[in-house]
Amino acid sequence: MKIDPKTADLVPGIAYTFPDIDAKVRVYINATDGPMAGRSVACLEATISNGQTVDLIGVKWASAIVAGLALVSSAFLSGLGHSNAASHVAATALALTSYFQSQAIVGLVGIPLPPVVQSWTQDFQWSLGIVNVGFLQNIFTWYQRSTGGTAARIIDTLAIVSVQVQKRSEPLIAPGMGLFKRAEAMMPRSLASHASSLAKRSNVRTDYGTYIVYGIQRVAFRAGIETTNLFLTGIVSFYVVMLFATILVALFKGTCELAAKARWIKGDTFLEFRNGWLTVLKGILFRITLIGYAPVTILSLWEFTQRDSAAEVVLAVFFLIYVNFGLLWASYKLIRIARRSVALHKNPAYILFSDPQTLNKWGFLYIQFRASAYYFIVPVLGYTVLKAFFIAFAQNAGTVQAIALLLIEAGALIAAAVLRPWMDKKINSFNIAICAVNFINAIFLLIFTRVFDQPDIVTGVVGVVLWILNAATTLILLLVLIISTAIVFFTDNPDGRYKFMADDRTSFMKSQSQLGAAGELDALGMTARGEKPGYGSGLDDNESLKPPSFNQAPRSRPQSTRRAVPASSSSTSTVQHDRARYSVDQRSSFSPADGEIPRTTSPPIQPVSRAQNTSPWQRGAGYEHA
Repeated sequence: MKIDPKTADLVPGIAYTFPDIDAKVRVYINATDGPMAGRSVACLEATISNGQTVDLIGVKWASAIVAGLALVSSAFLSGLGHSNAASHVAATALALTSYFQSQAIVGLVGIPLPPVVQSWTQDFQWSLGIVNVGFLQNIFTWYQRSTGGTAARIIDTLAIVSVQVQKRSEPLIAPGMGLFKRAEAMMPRSLASHASSLAKRSNVRTDYGTYIVYGIQRVAFRAGIETTNLFLTGIVSFYVVMLFATILVALFKGTCELAAKARWIKGDTFLEFRNGWLTVLKGILFRITLIGYAPVTILSLWEFTQRDSAAEVVLAVFFLIYVNFGLLWASYKLIRIARRSVALHKNPAYILFSDPQTLNKWGFLYIQFRASAYYFIVPVLGYTVLKAFFIAFAQNAGTVQAIALLLIEAGALIAAAVLRPWMDKKINSFNIAICAVNFINAIFLLIFTRVFDQPDIVTGVVGVVLWILNAATTLILLLVLIISTAIVFFTDNPDGRYKFMADDRTSFMKSQSQLGAAGELDALGMTARGEKPGYGSGLDDNESLKPPSFNQAPRSRPQSTRRAVPASSSSTSTVQHDRARYSVDQRSSFSPADGEIPRTTSPPIQPVSRAQNTSPWQRGAGYEHA
């Protein structure tokens, strides 16, 4: 068909280059003869595309690789003993991952979104576990059918069924329902039953003979995933990550032990990890659970509305209880430990950061916050649950979703700006900026619902603004994370690059590799008592909550240990003085107020009690007891 050059000149040049343009073409067919000559007898309307899009595979891989490498880098730095630098890198990486998930959640709302917003949010669906792997999709379809469900076939039947991605207001969908029912009656029985089941059970609406997907199903369709497979896709993705994390940690443990025996590395390299790798593994799995909390909760709740099969509903109940019970239990343990630390030491950071088992297992909940704001993980979990409820259960009520998300994001921004709970000024600014962008996105979503009855051009412009704002924010945050992590690895003293936190956590987190000869003597003493070096507290999760007893009779060291540390003549009088004090203390209850033992050039040997604190993490902070 030839187009008049004058008509072609009316099309602006930006239409040929701008990605994901929100445009449509309307063609009128006029009669050339007969009684209808010169009048329009038919009209054809379709969306157009110039082939440019922001839904790019490169963006997906780049964002995923940067976030993953940052998390691995923080674990590596922690293993090397640079706890201060590791905590900063981990806090930044977790904040960036949560921002990726927030952008992906924007794409899950049941609100008509401009094409550029749909494409941009699709770039981050990997953060919700929505990843299309061919053989896994076949397994999910088989599982659903074998458990009594009816699998959707939208992707498989695109040759005979037209699917339209919703990007206009919802009222346009309703007029087509009557035509759909008429068309269904004229279809072959097998195709009609398939179309009817999709329309009713999967909430896929029809408009003039086409399926219209929106909300969560829109994301699944654009990812090439059948809507009935989306729940299992998201759930399995995160637990595959857990499996690979477990395998990698076990392999790293074995590699370190082999390298130490072969003397390829020093004997104390990654000593804390090697001695407590199971506790470290538990902490890593809990951290992955925290990262996957939002998608698992959203998809599990959404499955209750879909009921793809009875077995999948059971799985949704199980995983919903699992992630919520696990994180709530961890939060309860955290609050209990912190309160015990405050009661005994007037400082929540004392036990939270001095006990390596507590830090490695529960640290993912509080290490990104300042010690006095350890409780802030509970509001974070509540914020996630509220968003999940409205995303999952309000797919058919876009306006309700928009208003609810606006209020939730406003509350999150106010809490972050007023409380500023994160560990330092930079991390606070990083997270407050993310909360501000999320709040602006919520305002844009309200505009997309057309409650303000704005022209279509305004909606399209707002969509472009949302894309530019989030693209710029993502680029800045990625650069900040990449540069800060790279500088840490090329710095002789990574911990010195960051200011020490005001909660004095670093004085409690000293690793044995940083203690030199003192660490070797402590390791010798702990070996004599049957304790593991690097985990000198020797307390499990329950014992770490018990207050120390000051009334137990002191237990002397074995004779071999006493001979291992020679006493000089200059310390003889001090030792005699301590023995005299010791005999008095045996006849009376031990009191920590007796004063500190005088320090000499050769430290006196004193009986070691179970009540006494011999862990190297708990020295030098002004909390020593006699």
